[in-house]
Amino acid sequence: MTADELIALVRSYNPATRDALIRDAFAFGAEMHEGQFRKSGEPYFMHPVAVAEILAKQQMDDATIVTALLHDTIEDTRASFSEVEKRFGREIAELVDGVTKLTNLQLSSIRTKQAENFRKLFMATSRDLRVTLVKLADRLHNMRTIRSMKPEKQAQKARETMEIYAPLAGRMGMQWMREELEDLAFQVLNPEARNSIIRRFIMLQKEAGDVVERITADMRLELDRADIRADLFGRAKKPYSIWRKMQEKDQGFSRLSDIYGFRVITETEADCYRVLGVIHQRWRAVPGRFKDYISQPKSNGYRSIHTTVSGRDGKRVEVQIRTREMHEVAETGVAAHWSYRDGLRVENRFAVDPARWIAQLTERLETGHDDEDFLEAVKLEMYQDQVFCFTPKGEVIKLPRGATPIDFAFAIHTRIGSACVGAKVDGLRVPLWTRLKNGQSVEIITADGQRPQASWLEIAVTGRAKAAIRRSLREEDRERFVKLGYELVRVAFENVGRRATDKALRTAARALGLDGMTELLARLGSADMTTREVVQAIYPELAEQGHAQEVAQERAVAGLSEGQSFRRAPCCQPVPGERIVGITFRGQGVVVHAIDCPALEHYEEQPERWLDLRWQEGTHAPVNTVSLDLTLTNDAGVLGRICTLIGEQSANISDMAFLDRKPDFYRILVDVDLRDAEHLHRVMTALEAETQVSSIARHSDPARALPATAAAPAGA
Repeated sequence: MTADELIALVRSYNPATRDALIRDAFAFGAEMHEGQFRKSGEPYFMHPVAVAEILAKQQMDDATIVTALLHDTIEDTRASFSEVEKRFGREIAELVDGVTKLTNLQLSSIRTKQAENFRKLFMATSRDLRVTLVKLADRLHNMRTIRSMKPEKQAQKARETMEIYAPLAGRMGMQWMREELEDLAFQVLNPEARNSIIRRFIMLQKEAGDVVERITADMRLELDRADIRADLFGRAKKPYSIWRKMQEKDQGFSRLSDIYGFRVITETEADCYRVLGVIHQRWRAVPGRFKDYISQPKSNGYRSIHTTVSGRDGKRVEVQIRTREMHEVAETGVAAHWSYRDGLRVENRFAVDPARWIAQLTERLETGHDDEDFLEAVKLEMYQDQVFCFTPKGEVIKLPRGATPIDFAFAIHTRIGSACVGAKVDGLRVPLWTRLKNGQSVEIITADGQRPQASWLEIAVTGRAKAAIRRSLREEDRERFVKLGYELVRVAFENVGRRATDKALRTAARALGLDGMTELLARLGSADMTTREVVQAIYPELAEQGHAQEVAQERAVAGLSEGQSFRRAPCCQPVPGERIVGITFRGQGVVVHAIDCPALEHYEEQPERWLDLRWQEGTHAPVNTVSLDLTLTNDAGVLGRICTLIGEQSANISDMAFLDRKPDFYRILVDVDLRDAEHLHRVMTALEAETQVSSIARHSDPARALPATAAAPAGA
């Protein structure tokens, strides 16, 4: 596209455009990028021009078009902020600088880093949303031309697009851009699945003909009979949209019915409801699939009626009904705020101030201290629609769709949420995991002494509720960690012939730069620090000595007769540091069980077979195998990350088996060779902290215990 063609495009919706400004920006950008080429071999300046064209088709103002032409000049050329400001003005210079800062954010795959970058993105966005609009258009053109990149770079950009830019475009009301970004990313991340869906569409069209054309004709006939003037459009849904439905419903393509969408554009709001009546009279409505966003608009100004009906041959079709004004906002999203028509800003009564949404989101999340909580809350805000519920006093509480009474309680006040023990919905007692619906009245039942439960994290949906629950659990965990830390350090000090007195622990805390003995114990209990570091801080010579002496495996257990052999029970897999008991077997030595092993019930009537045992003091070899039951997110690289984490804790994986596989998660059983209970605790804590580990538990299998009749009592 030449400068004249771009100006002509802008003038088509804004006759009063400053064509000299756009022409100057075009010339300046071309000069600055002279000699630069894209990976595809094309002149680099073709990219900024393409970005400007995308935004011109959204009818954006002159400042945004010029920013698109210059968006890479400060970052990639000799141009400076002051030079751009002098030539094009402060507003454009700040917009270009804002895009440069967003571009320089390295959106890492490490979630905490990603969350921090997400926070920065929203901080920058809150100042002028046009920065984000240019960045989205920039990403769209890059995704359209992504095939010229290296495969690993394609995958990285596609994942970033799917996780951040596509949902951001959707939340800002630019649904067309979201769909295209998702489909382009899907083409890179899972080309086989996308091609499969396209092939099925082609086969379906050959078998059944043009379904869209037939249903459109049927709808047009019904609208004409009711004398309703409206435009009607139909299309098959995008491949990624269909793939997502297949994953959510765990269904194959052949069983998926609602793969077609239709849009009716009317003259008036009253006509929208008339169209709805006509469609529901002609076709059967699908229960639970009706949404009225006209009476309850989305926060980005989106208004439309959504309904799903059973069409020809039982095929489900989704129908969206809206006025032309509503359609303009639905198509353009927040960009409608800057749209021009006939040289004047469009006064669309449904367009919202885009900065208000982003400012509210930023303000709500800016106070959070936990990057994980921030990222989770942002993603929930972007992916979820909303429901409106009422308190008993009639106050409206706005929540994401899928929210529960727990979310409702924390939305009122953290104190109410923390003390919640039950809920009534429309006067009826309901479980806390009940999903709330629009218009319901919710009453929260509280009790003194109640504290948030860990299971609530699975029930809660909102970032606010989850953050408050995690905060309470962390405080509760701290008390537990302090107790556990004291037990660990007590044993460690005894192993080197010393006592873990308060004075010794305070001295160690000072030496390690920690804020007191309690902080030291909490870090020990949470595996953020090892007991060897504490001993080293005040008894360095003893720490080295204690570390150097390793207990021989054949004498790891004390309390056995001379020459008597032992083996660890496979049911409970006890490790040094845990209380143990032995059961004798004739000709097989002693089987060592944890003191709380359920298998010991088999031997309650045979006290003569029991031996009082304990582990030898000192450092044990890492040969004690423990089985860990892990539930992991089914994502690329997760298993490798888990193996790395275990290796970082100086533990060895001796075996691994898959217990269950699902589209979004899988369960595995990992056998890890460990020194003692402290080593086990460190490994489990490291894994539990990994965001892609949904659950972790020590595996116990009573069925593997030797039955009471397996052998006669030793010495009987």
